[in-house]
Amino acid sequence: MYQRTLKNTVNASGVGLHSGLKVDLTLSPAPVNTGIVFRYDIGSRVVCIAATAQNVVSTELATTIGDGQGTTIATIEHLMAAFAGLGIDNCFVNLSAGEVPIMDGSAAPFVFLIRSAGIREQANTKRFIRITKPVCVKEDDKWVRYDPFDGCRFTCEINFKHPAIAEGAQHASVDLSSQTFVRDICRARTFGFIEDIETLRSRKLVLGGSLDNAVVVDKHKVLNQNGLRFGDEFVRHKILDAIGDLHQLGCRVIGQYTGYKSGHGLNNMLARELISHPETWEEVIFEQDESPTLDRPHWQLNENLH
Repeated sequence: MYQRTLKNTVNASGVGLHSGLKVDLTLSPAPVNTGIVFRYDIGSRVVCIAATAQNVVSTELATTIGDGQGTTIATIEHLMAAFAGLGIDNCFVNLSAGEVPIMDGSAAPFVFLIRSAGIREQANTKRFIRITKPVCVKEDDKWVRYDPFDGCRFTCEINFKHPAIAEGAQHASVDLSSQTFVRDICRARTFGFIEDIETLRSRKLVLGGSLDNAVVVDKHKVLNQNGLRFGDEFVRHKILDAIGDLHQLGCRVIGQYTGYKSGHGLNNMLARELISHPETWEEVIFEQDESPTLDRPHWQLNENLH
């Protein structure tokens, strides 16, 4: 129940999904109560942007944070999910470009990096947000909500009428712990439809996208040679995104997240709704012998897929 950071500094490089640029990434230990802070080297100047819900400036196809003066850092959600899944509270993230590298399109490479660096407990106790009243945001037929729940559960449902996405593979639920995140969520990759790629690239988006860092489907099937990592990889990735987006609240939430056709925009709206309505939650800390049941692994899935 103590805050966590890294033991050592670790480096990696990759390509930005949308920019197509090579990006060098460095993860470094940070002091207690720092949170997750992204640092972008721009010439002789270093711009620091905290990964908070209030600093999100765009949610189109990715979560992008900004400093309010024009500097932005895009596609932070998969790295943030890895921090959340492994319980990392404090870390400095240094980048050579304005986008986190996409790696293989999942959070698994970031989990590997964090574990390679090692995880160190710090002197201060963790802070939790416990949901006490339901909170919901909607946009057309899409919605996300938090409800009181004695644990940390994420449930998502998608609604794609596509032959590559079975009807029974459009709903999943996980009780979040480091074990369930690593085993069942972190390897789920981002996905897209090939018919949208030309339009997106004309808008300078997904310039670094490929079959190496995304699941791509045409009108009939998955185009990746090795297929899917999970029968319901699409909806598991929606859970991964939600875990990363909600970690921008700065701590783990004790409650049940439910999303129907969710996305980065709705997730950020939900985080901001919580922040603006403090009567719907309470801040709690736990002594070591009062540990809540947040690390009991439990995976709810259709039996034919698990």
